[in-house]
Amino acid sequence: MPVDAPTLLILGTRGIPAAHGGFETFAERLALHLASRGWRVGVYCQAEVERVRDRVSTRTWNGITLITVEVALRGPAATLAFDAFCVKDAATRGGVCLVLGYNGAAFLPYLRARGGRILTNMDGIEWRRPKWPLPVRAFFYGSEWIAAWSSQRLVADHPAIADHLARRRPRRAIATIPYGGDPPPANLRPPPLGLEPGRYLVSIARIEPDNNILTLVEAFSRKPRGMRLVVLGTLKVGNAYHRAVEDAAGLEVLMPGAIYEPEMVQSLRVHARAYLHGHTVGGTNPSLVEALWAGNAVIAHDNPFNRGTAGEGQFYFTDGDSCAAAIERVLTDEGAVAAARAAARAQAERFRWDDVLAAYEDELRRVGGYPRLPTPDPRLRAHASPQRATAGTEG
Repeated sequence: MPVDAPTLLILGTRGIPAAHGGFETFAERLALHLASRGWRVGVYCQAEVERVRDRVSTRTWNGITLITVEVALRGPAATLAFDAFCVKDAATRGGVCLVLGYNGAAFLPYLRARGGRILTNMDGIEWRRPKWPLPVRAFFYGSEWIAAWSSQRLVADHPAIADHLARRRPRRAIATIPYGGDPPPANLRPPPLGLEPGRYLVSIARIEPDNNILTLVEAFSRKPRGMRLVVLGTLKVGNAYHRAVEDAAGLEVLMPGAIYEPEMVQSLRVHARAYLHGHTVGGTNPSLVEALWAGNAVIAHDNPFNRGTAGEGQFYFTDGDSCAAAIERVLTDEGAVAAARAAARAQAERFRWDDVLAAYEDELRRVGGYPRLPTPDPRLRAHASPQRATAGTEG
């Protein structure tokens, strides 16, 4: 590899290979993509241990340097400690830093003061989530401001997020790049859990108030449907909201817990009659993008994030009554479902990984001071433009 190869450090995830969520999946995709293009790439990985033996260690995986940081804590304290040690180490390595999320933003001024070149993906508007108590929301609110002003440039994954961030930084400092997706593999196995293709609806989300899972379950359970509703997500004993969801569920609702096996989840999406998406806070939600690539008809909460991602060809609700009406139409109107599926596949083309990764490379070169390459593909130019975007565009 040339001595002057561009260098990237990825912070803010639990690490790769991906095993946790959207940011980890994105970090893996970007790291592999850039390594194949001649970049030196390091990804910070969290290791929770009983006793720290080797605070920072490295190994190579598929041409990527995995920088493992040991933390002898648990929960939020472990995450903050991990972020702190990552920033301290990154300040000694050089290159451009891509920070995913702003949970550890309190440490970014140190990195910036040490000459760090920082591009931060600002994720969703975390401090608006009603699940957090006031002190936690205040922490996230302050962290958002710190990240916005400690980073040379910001990435919003949805135009509505870019509009929000423009209240923090000038719009010229913000690039809008969505989350990516891929078509599902051909010849997927039949759906698991004894389900019949086309005879069930599916929700894949954390079971939390801001994801409207209770609204979805109540609306579906108002009367016999002759189909199933499958609600994927962890249910915890003693959680009042989870108990309310279970109490509201009719006999046709199936709650198998969380499923992490990718092929099983893909099969559940592809064979579903429709995908239910109740998210109210966020940007371009990865699960919604994956539903579009699966060709799902979508029933989604009506907000700029979801409309901007799924487009106008889907079904939207604002409350229990409109949710029940949308479910009824999806279960009875074959023509509307077929049209929504076609619209989903067309909309998915706006979220191709190749385009997303190319736009990120362009931004990383810009922040890192590396020569920028021609970007002839116009599809991401609208997303990556620092100019004002509309909400018609992975919310």
